[in-house]
Amino acid sequence: MTRGTIEFHDLHPTPADLAAEVLAGLRRRPRSIPPKFFYDAEGSRLFDAITQTPEYYPTRTELAILHAQAAEIAARVGTGSLLVEPGGGSCSKVRILLQGLRPCAYVPMDIAREHLWVAAEQVAAEFPWLEVHAACTDFTRLMEVPTTAPEGPRVAFFPGSSIGNFDPPGAVDFLAAVAGLVGPGGFLLIGVDLKKDRARLNAAYNDAAGVTAAFNRNLLARINRELGADFDLAAWRHLAFYNEDLGRIEMHLVSERAQTVRLDGETFDFTAGETLHTENSYKYTVEELQQLAAEAGFQPEAVWTDSEGLFSVHLLRAIEGDR
Repeated sequence: MTRGTIEFHDLHPTPADLAAEVLAGLRRRPRSIPPKFFYDAEGSRLFDAITQTPEYYPTRTELAILHAQAAEIAARVGTGSLLVEPGGGSCSKVRILLQGLRPCAYVPMDIAREHLWVAAEQVAAEFPWLEVHAACTDFTRLMEVPTTAPEGPRVAFFPGSSIGNFDPPGAVDFLAAVAGLVGPGGFLLIGVDLKKDRARLNAAYNDAAGVTAAFNRNLLARINRELGADFDLAAWRHLAFYNEDLGRIEMHLVSERAQTVRLDGETFDFTAGETLHTENSYKYTVEELQQLAAEAGFQPEAVWTDSEGLFSVHLLRAIEGDR
């Protein structure tokens, strides 16, 4: 099989970057670590496994929406764009769109280097006409198109309801950065998980097979491996629940006993039952998401949902003017 043109751009965060953010998170109260650090090679593998669990509806629901609406999306967006995907991961969902959009180039961005490299190679092999510029970067800090990528009208693709990992003000800031990336008239196609009953949400983040629990604890394994910390993985329990007042799933690791963790010459004492907050996943109504988008400089062009109202895919267009 002929492989398409592919370039790798490595702006991967350094161990010092990881250490600085982890230490800052352990020093604050309540303690927390940004969810972007879930995604080393093992974390990326475990997340892909989460998407296959029967309880985790977002991925299969979003895929069904994209399959059903691919032709309309292509008709609205047009062909020949520069397609940018922050958080590209396994690049699975973008495959549904590539034939219809026929972009001049595809720029997947992800923090997990090895996972991105493999996925980008696969896309280039499957679409030999496509120019791929894979950028390993922390897109929450640096979201720039590689200078070697061709010029064209810009379209950003942000599936998976990853917008829910930001608190609402942070979501507006991120969306504003995307608006700046695509420029006036540019598009954002974004997946957003919708508010629904508590039981459905809680089940999605507490699968019976324990894959999400393993994904959560892998964060500590990564910190041990890459930074030399001494977290005892057996002493931490996965906890995920829907906080209805804040409209978000919260994911934590709970210390099962009083313990001390050492990292980079510092010690951190945890009491029994104390939690380490590892992720939020905000859920929105269609109207709430459109309000955030408007604050960030987007106007709604279209929105598609499934028949059960579980998930939404929004097409937004960046407008002129400052926030």
